[in-house]
Amino acid sequence: MSGLAHALGNFAQTDGDYATAIPALTLHRRSAPTEPLHCIYGLGLGVIAQGRKQVMLREDVIDYGPGQSMLTTIDLPVVSHITQASVRRPFLGLLLTLDARQILQFASEMELPQPSRQRAYRPVSIEKLDEALIDALVRLVKLVNEPALAPRLAPLIQQEIIIRLLTGHYGPQLQHLVAAGSPSQQIAKAVAWLKQNFTQALHVDALAARTHMSPSTFRQHFRAITGMSPLQFQKQLRLQEARQLMLNQSLDAGNAGGLVGYESASQFSREYSRLFGAPPQRDIRRMRLSQTSSTQ
Repeated sequence: MSGLAHALGNFAQTDGDYATAIPALTLHRRSAPTEPLHCIYGLGLGVIAQGRKQVMLREDVIDYGPGQSMLTTIDLPVVSHITQASVRRPFLGLLLTLDARQILQFASEMELPQPSRQRAYRPVSIEKLDEALIDALVRLVKLVNEPALAPRLAPLIQQEIIIRLLTGHYGPQLQHLVAAGSPSQQIAKAVAWLKQNFTQALHVDALAARTHMSPSTFRQHFRAITGMSPLQFQKQLRLQEARQLMLNQSLDAGNAGGLVGYESASQFSREYSRLFGAPPQRDIRRMRLSQTSSTQ
């Protein structure tokens, strides 16, 4: 892990979130604990080389640190924050977005044991990193400083990482995700549709039909996998998008709420306050102050 921390620190020398020449790879550094942040985790692997982080998925609280990784197999609204970081030992981590098509391709080509029906599918899981996977991640991060080689070599290392994930502790979770016709695959498709169409009115029966499930079965599987109902999921998508519109485009609450599908300004403000702990205007002012202080 010291090698991975060194590679991350060489690139991310000041606090921030860094996009890299490898499109699927972002690097992250913080020199102090952060406030809880509402965000959406997609299909990807999060790794911490130094420091600690906490992720809250509804009632579940997940804490992880160096030597551990977090696999998210479906788009999920979560609350996350860095719990351990300092100037001397900053938080250093990475996020590698995974390609579902590659996972499906390799899973179909390899002779992998079928996941046990008794082993529950988990959309978010934590596992210890093995040395071979750490080595692949170190090589991938080091490629960031070799722009001439990265386009050729990064895809090969990313494929190696997927193969190692499929044959390691995460294998059953990834197989559940890509198994044709499985509830987890069907719910993943429904979640992807919701993410693209969250401003539209939600008709759960029609969404259930897309997954070839009865409405009651669909609701049951959706809640089991995401931890919330389809309507709650849509609300979080809408409110998080509205928050970003107000923060990044300086829209007022009325315009932001309307753009994400709310017809009632009072309902938008009420649900926004319930999720983020303050009315829209006060929350955005607080976030801007927090951003200003973190850059000073």
